[in-house]
Amino acid sequence: MGGFEGHLYPGLSLFFYGLYHARLVSRALICNHPVQYRPCHPWRKGRWARLQQICYVGLVKILSAFILAAQELHNVHGQFVLISKIYHQRNFLYRKQWQHLTLYMTFFLSGCVDVVSQNLLPQRCAALEQGAQALGIFLFLPLMMSHMQDSEGVELQSHILLTQAIFVLVLVVIAELWAPNMLQLWVMKAFFYMMIGSWLIQIGFMLYKPISGYKWMDDDKNNIIFVTTFFCWHVAFIAILMIWVYGFSFLWYYYICRAELNYPAPTSARLYRHEDELDMEYDFLYAIAFQLSSSNP
Repeated sequence: MGGFEGHLYPGLSLFFYGLYHARLVSRALICNHPVQYRPCHPWRKGRWARLQQICYVGLVKILSAFILAAQELHNVHGQFVLISKIYHQRNFLYRKQWQHLTLYMTFFLSGCVDVVSQNLLPQRCAALEQGAQALGIFLFLPLMMSHMQDSEGVELQSHILLTQAIFVLVLVVIAELWAPNMLQLWVMKAFFYMMIGSWLIQIGFMLYKPISGYKWMDDDKNNIIFVTTFFCWHVAFIAILMIWVYGFSFLWYYYICRAELNYPAPTSARLYRHEDELDMEYDFLYAIAFQLSSSNP
């Protein structure tokens, strides 16, 4: 993830993936559905019916992994090799680029697992999808820790904060393997996905394209302190964004898609049937009271 584009595109991918999870959580809370993915339904008949039932989340992951890998290889100058042999010595080259490609490979494998589970298996295996997702995030953490070895100043501080968020996300996705339908874990997962994505974008602007036009100075303690302040602002921004997503989802599902909540509007036939049932109950109670009064002298 070197350069501005190397931070921007992965950040956007993670941010929108977290936004997708925030929508799932909001739908589960509003519609009273299980937070876990719904099982696949049998294929409908028709030429285009199967395309309408394909889950595109895994395909988007695969496409994103290819785009990120192509962008990474495009920025490599020279021959992209793993080991160079010069004077009978073996030197590893492009260590950061290989780290990035390893990370993108985990996204690609997670997308492949999603495609197989959602579209090819007779019954969707959500545990397999979550396991692949947890593996990818778990590999993200050591790669990021190794990525910080030759960093300093503002870059080091920003990546330390990013690593802390990734560490919490690792704990969340691992705990989700044992509690897949716990709403709190899904909320935290959506929150930290968006948090990591937005902070990656912020790192790209701070290091390569500062909005103010002035470069961040590594030897200035005020700059390093304000990196942490900006991170806290990102936390507050993501929290407000999740509240906004829930509010918009509430308006969408409760008013626009009211039929999904299984609250049919009352009709005249239902009202008449309800009145007939009340009349029958009154007649039944009146008959019982009449029998009791006649049995007593």
